Amino acid sequence: MPRRCFGYILASPSRTLYVGITNDLTRRVQEHREGRSLSFTTRYNISRLVYFEEFDGPIAAIAREKEVKRWRREKKIALVESMNPEWNDLTDEAYLN
Repeated sequence: MPRRCFGYILASPSRTLYVGITNDLTRRVQEHREGRSLSFTTRYNISRLVYFEEFDGPIAAIAREKEVKRWRREKKIALVESMNPEWNDLTDEAYLN
């Protein structure tokens, strides 16, 4: 059975974006919020989950992450707004659990 993976975009209140992948989206967002490392997300207060996609394994998730990271900011914003036009925090979505 393929391992479930997620591609995701986090945003700060000023809409600075971070693109990542994980096999446990809830845990990973929590790690970003807790600032477990001195990272880009900690430095810029990037903690709101504004977009995610599910994949049937890490190979597809990594390929999509690389694709999205190459995009210009405007295209990333359009992707977020296609799923989440209000830029709400999606962390509490029942789907994630």
